[in-house]
Amino acid sequence: METLTSRGRAARVGATALGLAVLIAGTLWGSDDDFPFGPFRMYATSNPPNAPAPDTRVEGVDHTGAVVSLGEEATGIRRAEIEGQQSRYVADPDRLAEVAEAYAERHPDAPGIVEVRIVIRWFGIEDGRPTGRYTDETVVSWRAAA
Repeated sequence: METLTSRGRAARVGATALGLAVLIAGTLWGSDDDFPFGPFRMYATSNPPNAPAPDTRVEGVDHTGAVVSLGEEATGIRRAEIEGQQSRYVADPDRLAEVAEAYAERHPDAPGIVEVRIVIRWFGIEDGRPTGRYTDETVVSWRAAA
């Protein structure tokens, strides 16, 4: 077995020190976007034991009045992308038209979507356990021009 040269040892110590420095800086000042050198808060925090648990979904209404799930399989848009930009959709509901367009591209023979809405289902939690009760909150909606 060969021994490591002084230069090789210094390079490894330097790389380790740099990695630790970036990890510590990311932990103290980083955000989820800096993962793996920043905190991934989704797994680092928890809700209080009696706080309701949110479940966000996107749904549409077609021109026949049927409610259509506009999840990733239907539109190609991941739920995390919707949740991550939820404040932008609230500020500009017309952006939800893109979801209807994505659905139309994947389902050209389906009835057209005339309304898209982001709905949060708040599941009741007591003592850290589900109660079986829930309430739905429509956070933002868009309707196609008539």
